[in-house]
Amino acid sequence: MMYRVGAYVVDTREDRVAQVIGHRGAHVKVRAPGGGAEWEVPASALRLAMGQEREAVRVLANRDDAPQRRGCARCAELEAAWRAACAATGERTTTTGWALNRFRNHWRLDHAGSPGM
Repeated sequence: MMYRVGAYVVDTREDRVAQVIGHRGAHVKVRAPGGGAEWEVPASALRLAMGQEREAVRVLANRDDAPQRRGCARCAELEAAWRAACAATGERTTTTGWALNRFRNHWRLDHAGSPGM
């Protein structure tokens, strides 16, 4: 399947949300929403991002003040781990990507659409 440039997709090999930036043969060129390193993914390893995943990306991309539900200890813990990884290894590494994905997934699954954000 060909995805249009700008579409949000999930690289199913890493369960990572990305944005399509181009095509190269049977591969799709993607990058993290908001910028960062590009990578190529076989089209067969992609799926369209679901509504909640796209919404989380819109809220979180390029923000220093990522959303945190007031009083959620898990949000604070995951955000601290993400920021520590950024400080230790730089902002666009696999380590920080995994830390940010854990934080985003928690937020998306436990808080997206909840009152009190």
